[in-house]
Amino acid sequence: MFEFTTPVARLIEELKKIPSIGPKSAQRICFYLLKRDRETAMRLAHAIIEARENTRLCERCFNITTQRVCEICVDERRNGNQICVVEEPFNIVSIEQTQLFNGVYHVLHGNLSPIRGVGPDELKIDGLIRRIQDATHHEEMEVILATSPTTEGNATAHYLFEILRPHGVKVTRIALGLPVGADLDYVDSVTIARAMESRREILQEKQK
Repeated sequence: MFEFTTPVARLIEELKKIPSIGPKSAQRICFYLLKRDRETAMRLAHAIIEARENTRLCERCFNITTQRVCEICVDERRNGNQICVVEEPFNIVSIEQTQLFNGVYHVLHGNLSPIRGVGPDELKIDGLIRRIQDATHHEEMEVILATSPTTEGNATAHYLFEILRPHGVKVTRIALGLPVGADLDYVDSVTIARAMESRREILQEKQK
C-alpha cells in the first residue's frame, strides 16, 4: 500500500484537523504548498505564527483581538444594551456584513454537545452572566441568541434562555430566513439580515 513520505504525511494529517478539511482537500492543499517556492511557504508559516502569538480573547466578549478589550466593545457608538450571542468569532463577521446590528457581541466558542463532551463549563457562559449582572438596568437589555438552527445550536439557545430568564433581561432568537440545520457561517448576509430583523422574543412555555 502506497504511503506518503513522512514529512508530507505529517503535513496532511495536520491539515485534516482543520474543520471542513477532509483527506482529499488536505492532500490538495499540501501539494499546492509544496509546488510553491520556499518564500511562499515561509510567509504562510510566519503569518500563522504571528496570528497565534499576537492575538488573545477579549476580556469582555471573548472575540479574538490584539488588545485587552476588542474594538467593538470599546466603541462608544455601539448599543451596549444589545448583546448578540454567537458560537464562534467568525460569526461576528457574518453579522457585521449585514450592517444591521449596532450592538455588542458575546462569543461562546462552541455549542453544547454531550456527544463531544462539551458542557456549559466548556463555553464562555459565565462571562455572559457576569456582563448582565454588572449592567445597571437589566430591564433595558436584550440578549439576541444567534446560534445556528442546528440541533446543538437550538439546545444551546434553550439552555441560555433558561439561565438568563431569572435575570430579567429580554431574550430573543434569530428566526425567519435560516433553514433548519444550517450553519450560520455558511449563510449569506441577506438571509442573516432577515433573520435578525425577524427575531422573536423567547417566552416561557405555559405549564400544562
